[in-house]
Amino acid sequence: MKKDNQEELFPIVDEQGNILRAATRGECHNGSKLLHPVVHLHVFNSAGQLYLQRRPAWKDIQPGKWDTAVGGHVDLGESVEQALRREAREELGISDFTPQPVDHYVFESERERELVFTFRTVYDGPVTPSDELDGGRFWPVQEIRDNLGQGVFTPNFEGEVDRVL
Repeated sequence: MKKDNQEELFPIVDEQGNILRAATRGECHNGSKLLHPVVHLHVFNSAGQLYLQRRPAWKDIQPGKWDTAVGGHVDLGESVEQALRREAREELGISDFTPQPVDHYVFESERERELVFTFRTVYDGPVTPSDELDGGRFWPVQEIRDNLGQGVFTPNFEGEVDRVL
């Protein structure tokens, strides 16, 4: 079974995004609350529907839940913009898009703390989910609203959705 690389190195940052040191994925996700940066890209089509990915069962955080179209960690030595473009290409096969910054904030769960850089884009080209995902689809906004609080979406997505809709 596929699984996340627990030895992958992430930058540890302060709340302004300044790099303090590095730590492994395992250290960042073990309840240490080491603040590490991530990127989210909300992909809308021109009909106003929002693409969501389904997290595969093998993920160490929130398996099987629907989540932001593109989400991933900023690797050590990588900028936020580089991470956003890499993750969009790796997860959905999207490379020709114009990201619009939405917000950045600190998200905290029982296991981790993330400095989340959120972007949105409108994209009508082909979307090809990789094997990093368990598929995905465009959702009408009302269907998303109808399913909030029902355990369908990740807590991270639910906390962020009103910022992008």
